[in-house]
Amino acid sequence: MKLLYVIFIFLTLRTESATLTITNEAKQFLNPQNVARYKLKLPPLVWDPKLARYAVWYANQRKADCELEHSNGPYGENIFWGSGNGWTPAQAAAAWVSERLGYNYWSNSCAYGQDCGHYTQIVWKGTKRIGCARVVCSRGGGVFMTCNYDPPGNYMGERPY
Repeated sequence: MKLLYVIFIFLTLRTESATLTITNEAKQFLNPQNVARYKLKLPPLVWDPKLARYAVWYANQRKADCELEHSNGPYGENIFWGSGNGWTPAQAAAAWVSERLGYNYWSNSCAYGQDCGHYTQIVWKGTKRIGCARVVCSRGGGVFMTCNYDPPGNYMGERPY
């Protein structure tokens, strides 16, 4: 188990060194999602500045109202809203990853009354790159966060991995 953990750390460090401008906020988004992928023996997601710029652009569009509306852009997308201003990227990523409990691989579906689409986007085998953003809502408080994934996933009838 220690060897696997060391390999994961090596892959994470390699990914981070390939993008020299990766921030602590980016790591908070990226690390929990890569842990979920690691558990399924999937390659780690790589931080992509182009996707991050798109995520910042869209988060700024939502800053005024912080509605949980998707951008309907060319990428896969997870969105999060939390009341109060203390929500961190790690908490948003953990919330998405926690949907694993509601996902049934064999039926390729979510348990009744459960969401699991955020999780399946994270572990979509073909997805390689990620970029995310966090904004504090200007009206009513709260925090809006989004991650974009390329290539996108969550195609009807297909298993994520």
